Amino acid sequence: MQVRPGDADPARPAAERADPARPAGLTVLAVDDEAPALDEVAYLLRGDPRVGTILTAGNAAQALALLTGSPGQGPEPDAVLLDIAMPGWDGVDLARVLSGLPRPPAVAFLSAHDNRAVEAYEIGAVDYLLKPVRAARLAEAVTRFCAARDAAMELDRRRAGHPAEPARAAAPAAPSGRSGPADVMIAVDLAGSTRFVPRSSVCWAEAQGDYARLHVAGGGSHLIRTPLAVLQEEWAPAGFVRVHRGYLVALGRIVELRSVDGGYRVVVSGQPTPADLPVSRRHLRTLKQQLLAGRRPGR
Repeated sequence: MQVRPGDADPARPAAERADPARPAGLTVLAVDDEAPALDEVAYLLRGDPRVGTILTAGNAAQALALLTGSPGQGPEPDAVLLDIAMPGWDGVDLARVLSGLPRPPAVAFLSAHDNRAVEAYEIGAVDYLLKPVRAARLAEAVTRFCAARDAAMELDRRRAGHPAEPARAAAPAAPSGRSGPADVMIAVDLAGSTRFVPRSSVCWAEAQGDYARLHVAGGGSHLIRTPLAVLQEEWAPAGFVRVHRGYLVALGRIVELRSVDGGYRVVVSGQPTPADLPVSRRHLRTLKQQLLAGRRPGR
């Protein structure tokens, strides 16, 4: 088990080092039983200026000892990169144990295969990376780690009665405002690999038979094998509302409800071209009630 300081001190801009309001760089624990692979991941992490301290462990037992050690023995990991295939406890076994910690770190998996991606998603992983890991791909995982850490810090502030801190440019909050540990990650297939999309980035979902197409913030969409009716039931507590038999919309993304030719339509923001979706009479009353009760009273 090793502690490797990142290159934060010499490489980070002086303004970032001098700002006491900014948290220190991420502390990331990498776990892999293959030393060359572990060294490569540590090397790539050292090249990311958002990472301050890198911890390494060669198996689950070493990692658990580090994560549950006595306070003050070393930096507490913000995130863990876990190899799945390890002797003894594998990465999924360890992740299940970590989820029960008082302050669980964000977890991303490393694997040479994608056959356990769904299992990883089900236990709350923020990402699933295929080996060999590329620097650009690892940087995406670090972005998710930053977002998870910032959300956890914000939750701590609110519990302590402190006002919310403005979002930092380095790790912006999800557009809908629902981010962090409570945010569900959706497993989607992309170019032969499995990626994870935060539910908070979904602007609206469209029914396509037994599938649903998720239209996400910034543009683009993903097809998942889940009927819209199932998403409606599961996502209602997160602020998604059915507006039509073919559409489920994030309530916080609705910027306009208007009457058109005897019917109603909603304008949904988040993509380069706002979506203009129909509203059925069956769902109109519920939609109006939720809009009036939400953060846009009077719309």
